[in-house]
Amino acid sequence: MAGDDARPPIWVGHVTLRTPELAATHDFMIQLGMRDIARGEDFGVLELRGGTHLVLLPNDQFATGPTPFDLMVDDLEATHRELAEKGLEPSEIEQGRIHRSFTIACPSGHTVKFNSTHVSDRPV
Repeated sequence: MAGDDARPPIWVGHVTLRTPELAATHDFMIQLGMRDIARGEDFGVLELRGGTHLVLLPNDQFATGPTPFDLMVDDLEATHRELAEKGLEPSEIEQGRIHRSFTIACPSGHTVKFNSTHVSDRPV
């Protein structure tokens, strides 16, 4: 680690999701709160907290099931409420072993899980 920066020196750079609905999935991720970085006919790039990028790539087959990643938010209830107000129909919040969480369906057919945070009290 350099200098006085107390954050961990590494983070996830890119996460990939293949989708048959590239444009709709890109727009949907923006509705979820991701930042639009780049968009082309055969790709999309969105930014999450910490600089992680979600890379969207085309897939000819309709995908179902959970995304290969989950999302974590500071205020699960507020996020749930905001997404419901946008008409995105999040599931009920459930208590898991570690997190409270809910899911939301993507245009791709995937489901995205939103988790309550358990980030340490040190800078991340």
